[in-house]
Amino acid sequence: MKIVKVTYTTRAEYSEQNQNNIKNMMTDLKSLNHQGINYSACLSDDNKTFVHTAFFNSDEDQNLLTELPSFKHFQEQLKSNGLEVPPKQELLTLVGSSSNIFNS
Repeated sequence: MKIVKVTYTTRAEYSEQNQNNIKNMMTDLKSLNHQGINYSACLSDDNKTFVHTAFFNSDEDQNLLTELPSFKHFQEQLKSNGLEVPPKQELLTLVGSSSNIFNS
């Protein structure tokens, strides 16, 4: 299992568009119904700092996400529309969970 956390801050005027791009990506992920990806995105109370957390059952699952057209669009738009604070990526290790993340 691989866990990736990414935190970044957008310009205030771009936050709403970023949220829409994330929602489009989530719609595509739900449609895929791929059991090896558990992805969430949250917005801080400043309304412009985002925290994405992705649990991947394998490297192939991570590649599936990064090749998704809506994910590519989300990333391209984010980079071209001015980040206030660039993304910081962290790799995490699961210590415990209240539910089964992957049923395998």
